[in-house]
Amino acid sequence: MFNDKKFTRTRIAPTPSGYLHLGNALSFALTAAIARSIGAKILLRIDDLDQQRVNLAYVQDVFDTLNFLEIPWNEGPRNVIEYHDEWSQMRRMDMYNDALQQLAEQRDVFACKCSRSQLQGSSYPGNCINKSIPLDTSETAWRLFTDDRSISLKTLTKGIITTRLPETMKNFVVKKKDDHPAYQLASVIDDLHFEVDLVIRGEDLYPSTLAQLFLADVLGDSRFQDITFYHHPLIMEDGDKKLSKSAGSTSIKYLRKKGKTATDVYRMIGSILGTAKPVQRFEDVADALL
Repeated sequence: MFNDKKFTRTRIAPTPSGYLHLGNALSFALTAAIARSIGAKILLRIDDLDQQRVNLAYVQDVFDTLNFLEIPWNEGPRNVIEYHDEWSQMRRMDMYNDALQQLAEQRDVFACKCSRSQLQGSSYPGNCINKSIPLDTSETAWRLFTDDRSISLKTLTKGIITTRLPETMKNFVVKKKDDHPAYQLASVIDDLHFEVDLVIRGEDLYPSTLAQLFLADVLGDSRFQDITFYHHPLIMEDGDKKLSKSAGSTSIKYLRKKGKTATDVYRMIGSILGTAKPVQRFEDVADALL
């Protein structure tokens, strides 16, 4: 399929904030199928920085789901104990904080005290950008100063795309009010740390990809620009709603309890996506979509 492509490592990076669903299964299967076709290793990285939403039952569900779907991985935790003791993002806080300190020293961030009610729209209104609030002020987030610079995105199927940061990502958050690094920053640092060179994710994360490329450029790390991305179509609920993590009818946990097999789940994915080729195992997902 991609015999002319050479990659070393990709990753599966679920967030343990709910039970995994068909959309997660699609992303995992596609990642595993592409990795197998190009001989790349798969890293399991559990994104758990949002500690208020982390539940060990959801962490266990990650392992249960991957094993049930017969999706392999080469690196990362094999169980909840290994995840907690060795692989949690909380073990990499020093790296995230070093990056945040660099941004502060470069004067590339500003403090923002805006409440959720002040941030109703999809774009940041710029309320705090000129207030010069001290960065060590409590209960403040750090936002990145952004500009209209060009962003180059290496894609798996369309070559290099040149674009700019979307309006929804202007002045995005790099440190949250709870003092934890935000997703965009942690994801960049993790992908660099683990030397990931291929990222497969849903098309809903395309703006995040651009934000991360922008951030890596600000941090001065050109290695991130060498990562290749593929943004796959989403499985939607009721035609136009993105699936959410729950114990509902689209969760893999629910389907397992109903007696469904891994083959049944893959057939459901193929049916929902309307693929011309049959889908019965994870390897079939890439053949059907690409």
